[in-house]
Amino acid sequence: MQTQNRFFDDLSRLASGAFGAVSGVRSEMEARFRDQLERILEGMNLVRREEFEAVKAMAAKARSEQEDLERRLSALEARLAGHAPAEGAAGKARTPKPARADESGEA
Repeated sequence: MQTQNRFFDDLSRLASGAFGAVSGVRSEMEARFRDQLERILEGMNLVRREEFEAVKAMAAKARSEQEDLERRLSALEARLAGHAPAEGAAGKARTPKPARADESGEA
């Protein structure tokens, strides 16, 4: 009876050791796979999520500022169109801009 208990104890120790070894191999394989995947992704020149979010926020801010400037420009143009200076001394003092070659149709 004593030999059977010893046999099962040895078998138990052997199984525990095997499971420990398999667990170690598994963690080693995961680490190597992770390293390889990181190398592949770095080679693809992908952007990290934090950088993407930062650029996205900057683009949204720039778009908002552009819309504000467009509204201000439209308001100024409307104000200028409503208050066009009368042809007089102020109008004669200005010299017209020469037409650019691309606007006049000449090459």
